[in-house]
Amino acid sequence: MPKFLAAIAALAVTLMMQMPSYAAPPPSKMADYCVKKGGVVQTRIPEYGTNGADPLVLSGQADFCQFTRAKDGSQINVLLSTLYTEKPTLAALAYYAQVQMGDCQGNPASCYCTLLGGSDLFGGVDAAGGGWVLESDPNDVLEACIFPDMSSIDSWGLAYHSANIIRGKNLAKVLRYADPYAARSKQHKPFRQS
Repeated sequence: MPKFLAAIAALAVTLMMQMPSYAAPPPSKMADYCVKKGGVVQTRIPEYGTNGADPLVLSGQADFCQFTRAKDGSQINVLLSTLYTEKPTLAALAYYAQVQMGDCQGNPASCYCTLLGGSDLFGGVDAAGGGWVLESDPNDVLEACIFPDMSSIDSWGLAYHSANIIRGKNLAKVLRYADPYAARSKQHKPFRQS
């Protein structure tokens, strides 16, 4: 395991063990927070085979907060629970760490997500495709990087942020969990892979 992943995982485990457990806030409170910070709440459903004519709709749904940058139309999506929690999540730590992408083949955002310890793949590496589809628009498919703690930020947002490119909105200004690397972030020094 690369040193930066071990450091992120160790920090996350340490911080999570120090915090008492709590009941999840009501979805309406998380949604209100998203809107207050300039986002739009979107309900998305998981689908496999989105590159074909008849995708398979899977069980479940998830609410994401989408931030759109007016200047260039770029977007970033973050799971409502990831946005709202004051506890550390693997997705927030990955966003803050800005680990440089390194060598990725194929879809760079998906590869980067995997390098960080998450996954955005539906059905493995194949051409069928899949993702989180906007309930009101079947053509709007989100590649969401989901981590083992079930936290999530979209894969492209994470990949661009690794190169200091902000899509939609700088999540450091809206995530309720504060950046544990703030001193390093002010110097704009992303982690480097060894």
